[in-house]
Amino acid sequence: MTTLSARVLPLRFGSRRAARLVERNILVYRQVWGVLVSGFFEPLFYLFSVSVGLGELVGDVVLASGEVVSYTVFVAPALLGASAMNGPVFESFGIFFKLKYAKIYDGVLATPVSPHDVALGEITWSQIRGALYAGAFVLVMLAMGLIESWWGLLLLPGAMLVGFAFGAVGMAATTFMRSWQDFDMITLATMPMFLFSATFYPLEVYPGWLQGIARFSPLYHAVDMLRAFTLGILDWSILGHVAFLMGMVLVGLTIASRRVEKLLLS
Repeated sequence: MTTLSARVLPLRFGSRRAARLVERNILVYRQVWGVLVSGFFEPLFYLFSVSVGLGELVGDVVLASGEVVSYTVFVAPALLGASAMNGPVFESFGIFFKLKYAKIYDGVLATPVSPHDVALGEITWSQIRGALYAGAFVLVMLAMGLIESWWGLLLLPGAMLVGFAFGAVGMAATTFMRSWQDFDMITLATMPMFLFSATFYPLEVYPGWLQGIARFSPLYHAVDMLRAFTLGILDWSILGHVAFLMGMVLVGLTIASRRVEKLLLS
């Protein structure tokens, strides 16, 4: 077995013990860097397909504010939000493997690392991985001229918050999974969010009852926030979106750390 001994992280942020989980993931993924690179392409393919195909067919979109934007500009920040959601959520597959089969955390908890450190470290790693994808996506948006405001500088921090929120909730959900088949429930939750969170159409075109449901979708809060940064159309609702996502972080991290403690120490 290969010993992962090289130090690659100074361990100066947050919990030093949680940072060791992040460092371990970095060391592991250095050996399988192709897995990381592959994650860049899926959202970019979506964006290019919208730009050269569907965007030409649909044309312009009239927003609730009355502003008219191209369909590609409308969809791009939504795809960024969806990418920031999917990366951390599907990272939960790896967490499940380490928890149930590889028994990585059993060995980790034999050290001074606590269940809270395990949860925070894994969520932070999934957020870092998502930030790499989001950064590449934002650069492509910039190169394609899809960012129409200097508020676009907040796109990357915003996407990182989205990734942190979904990473926390994703890890919390993973601790309740009993087998690989249970992950179908994650797909069942994320697919409707992807389709009905004002991702591809303005919220106003939905039936009234569906608008109410969509406003409770976590991805809707992410999409609306990132779209506002892209277009430079900000109002006080942004604070509500940020508060909602921060609430997801706190609730997800609390549940995940308590569940890890119960599963591994009881």
